[in-house]
Amino acid sequence: MLVGFSTSDDAGIYKLSDDLALVQTVDFFTPIVDDPFDFGRIAAANALSDIYAMGAKPLTALNIAGFPIEEHGPEILTQILEGGAAILREAGVALLGGHTVKDDEPKYGLAVTGTVHPKKIVTNAKARPGDALVLTKPLGTGILAAALKKSSIDESQMKTAIASMTTLNAAASLAMLEAGAHAATDVTGFGLLGHAREMARASKVRLRFHASAIPVFALVREMVSIGIAPGGTRTNALEHAAFTEFAPEIDGDTRLILSDAQTSGGLLIALAPRNAERLLRALHATGVDAARIGEVEPGEGLAVEI
Repeated sequence: MLVGFSTSDDAGIYKLSDDLALVQTVDFFTPIVDDPFDFGRIAAANALSDIYAMGAKPLTALNIAGFPIEEHGPEILTQILEGGAAILREAGVALLGGHTVKDDEPKYGLAVTGTVHPKKIVTNAKARPGDALVLTKPLGTGILAAALKKSSIDESQMKTAIASMTTLNAAASLAMLEAGAHAATDVTGFGLLGHAREMARASKVRLRFHASAIPVFALVREMVSIGIAPGGTRTNALEHAAFTEFAPEIDGDTRLILSDAQTSGGLLIALAPRNAERLLRALHATGVDAARIGEVEPGEGLAVEI
């Protein structure tokens, strides 16, 4: 075992030979959008993201689903699975099968297997003091999904976020490898600060963020200002306050956004500053909405300033 539980990394890695290792992950969740096809696409892209975060190539996948078949019939489940299959085809990943059980609430995701060279693994444990921090997708999908459920926004106002959540992190993964990334993690349910904490702890460093540089989807701040945020985001924020040093001017809404529970979020990448601009140019050229959002320092924990 090359990567296991100890660093809270995105996927497990098992060495098969001197030049080949297996990368494995599993992820599934309940719907965050109304359209079943989009839900399937989002869930598949989210599951694949763990493989890309390790600098690996996904090869095969197995569907995992729970569904109230008597209540909704097979048509909606079929659309969910078709959405997942569409993303797998885009990624060049073979769908080998899967398993479905009856459940009171729909759930869908994938178990994914990929490969990587044992000497080319990107983990969350090798960020270095002086590194720049790059984030490849805006924040706020959890807050927008909560707003959609409350009918505070409609599906048309979710389009940009849905497009982001169904965008594979494949291009970002390739670009970070070419730029010599030292460490990376994908930003999902624990929010930016939660996953950053895992990187800081595994790498034995401190991460400093510049809140004004962190991209956020349109309408997110408006939704937070009227009290909309999912329970997972609020729980994250309470936990993150224990290890994050916030500058006095960082308001409560911003703190909540930085802890927002993301689905199919971007990659948080640590790399040498001289390579950060090259990475950003490469990402922007492929349509990835990336930004340099901070740096790595000696110490421990997190800091957020304007």
